[in-house]
Amino acid sequence: MKAIAYRQAGPIDRPDSLIDVDLPTPVAAGRNLLVEVAAISVNPVDTKVRASSNPPSGDLKVLGWDAVGRVVSTGADVTGFQPSDEVWYAGSIARAGANSQFHLVDERLVGRKPVTLTNAEAAALPLTAITAWEMLFDRLDVRRNVPGAANAILIIGGAGGVGSIAIQLARALTDLTVIATASRPETAAWARELGAHHVVNHARPLAEEVAALKIGVPAFVFSTTQTHQHLGEIAKLIAPQGRFGLIDDPESLDITGFKRKAVSVHWELMFTRSLFETPDMEEQGKLLNEVAHLLDAGKLRTTVTEVLRPINADNLRRAHSIIESGKARGKIVLEGF
Repeated sequence: MKAIAYRQAGPIDRPDSLIDVDLPTPVAAGRNLLVEVAAISVNPVDTKVRASSNPPSGDLKVLGWDAVGRVVSTGADVTGFQPSDEVWYAGSIARAGANSQFHLVDERLVGRKPVTLTNAEAAALPLTAITAWEMLFDRLDVRRNVPGAANAILIIGGAGGVGSIAIQLARALTDLTVIATASRPETAAWARELGAHHVVNHARPLAEEVAALKIGVPAFVFSTTQTHQHLGEIAKLIAPQGRFGLIDDPESLDITGFKRKAVSVHWELMFTRSLFETPDMEEQGKLLNEVAHLLDAGKLRTTVTEVLRPINADNLRRAHSIIESGKARGKIVLEGF
């Protein structure tokens, strides 16, 4: 089968940073599905792993943790799917990724593809939707009020992949006032288009930007990027007893500024359930089915902004470069081998 892989971690501008390869087609066993991949999307985690994580000497590493495709075979213990089912999922970071014609994935992580979306439209969403959902409803528990706080959430990085779907989920499933951050006219417009009530500029002091809205102190802050740059401002602007969540990887995180306000801190990693094979792994499949229902009902929309065809090393390098530029808006999808 065709796949895109690398042998040595490093910068994307190296000619061998990602290469086209031919690999054996895997065989489904146990609770695994073998999926024929139709479309994939690229996330910051792909670029971070490619830049820093070497495969064992002589081996190849295949990335990719968003996929849409068709089930072609199932392991003996699979109960929820059968061949020809159209599915979407984000998979496990502990396994070979989905940048390949065929891919093995545990059925508990898989949902049924939204019927109203194309493969490319659907591929933009699994990883970011799981991340945003788990942060909003499992970590920050945004349906539980913070006494005295404005029923509002500040989403830092509102135009990125996770921010783009977090805005929509907050609007569709809660009564929160949604404040997004963006620093360029096109990203601010995108955040408003997705449903943000307010957009503030994260290139300016965030506490002043939020205070100028005159809506009170937000109960929740969700930081998707550059947390280390904004931590002091977040401590100023968040409500006493508020809840703060982040998903990026600052080298250090000094949270002593939150003590006076008794702010709780929550880190989200959507791979945790699959990495540790937690008893609730199947919640990610259920979650994706609920997101598919919301999409098919017109309550959410895809966040894809660019589609590259076909799925090959040249196009994947291009997508990685865009992600690493820090100027991506929404999601980049690759479709078709």
